[in-house]
Amino acid sequence: MLNVDLLIVGAGPVGLYAAYYAGFRGLEVAVVDSLPDPGGQITALYPEKAIYDVAGLPAVRGRDLVEGLLTQADQFKPHYRLGHNATELTRAADGWTVTTDNGETIRAKAIVIAGGIGTFTPRPLPAGEDFLGRGLTYFVPNPAEYADREVVVVGGGDSAVDWANLLEPIARKVVLVHRRDAFRAHAASVTALRASTVELRTPYVVDELYGNGVVEGVRLRELTSKTTNELRCDAVIAALGFTADLGPLESWGIHIENRHVLVDSRMATNLSGIFAAGDITEYDGKVRLIAVGFGEAATAVNNAAVLIDPSTTLFPGHSTDSAA
Repeated sequence: MLNVDLLIVGAGPVGLYAAYYAGFRGLEVAVVDSLPDPGGQITALYPEKAIYDVAGLPAVRGRDLVEGLLTQADQFKPHYRLGHNATELTRAADGWTVTTDNGETIRAKAIVIAGGIGTFTPRPLPAGEDFLGRGLTYFVPNPAEYADREVVVVGGGDSAVDWANLLEPIARKVVLVHRRDAFRAHAASVTALRASTVELRTPYVVDELYGNGVVEGVRLRELTSKTTNELRCDAVIAALGFTADLGPLESWGIHIENRHVLVDSRMATNLSGIFAAGDITEYDGKVRLIAVGFGEAATAVNNAAVLIDPSTTLFPGHSTDSAA
């Protein structure tokens, strides 16, 4: 059994920052994540994508952000348990005990849940499931693979727009297909998209992918006129969003609403000693940005620190004061 002060569930950006901040507060920390590598969705889905909402960094590549967060956290030597899914939660005399699906038991005086919004399953492109892995994919871990290729991106959210912009200078041709004329993405990204060489097909849907064993093109349908046409390509990226599953967390007795954990201003859940931070949380006025998640992580850790040791102060001072 591993005994620590604080267990962090989730090794995405918010979880890694929580690990750093808990170490800064002198707490011994364990970090559990079901994925085999740290970084959460960034590492799994878009390590090469630029991220724009981290304070002080006009743009940072996903993998570089994760590397920096790991360096920051690792100075306090957290215990990583990657490839471990936190499953069972039980009360302990001085906190909580969590068992992972690998059979490891971790006892912690407090817990911070920083697991994004659960396990993500990509929404499928029904027209092309037979080509999955043979020209059809749902994310872009390595943009260089699309050099000199003709790419169709399907979707109208942030991921679709960002990947179209990212691949525009790399691929031979990029076409973005969306069922509406408007895009649900950051305004600056949409402005860059409309000023680029990306060909926009709106309002269109993909009726079918075709090819001999691998993708060779798509059949599109215009939603206003109902006319159809074929578009040659050798790669399709379906950025249609993801469905989330909180998995075992839903059986822990935590108040959950619409797949999000309800917290108060301390980032505390309804269970004493269990806090949450990041995209998984819900409260009035919640904004789901990485920058917000970092602040929530510090709030959660500081309040957990006081719960663990009531003689300590909620605010420990600034890190610059300690360094001096």
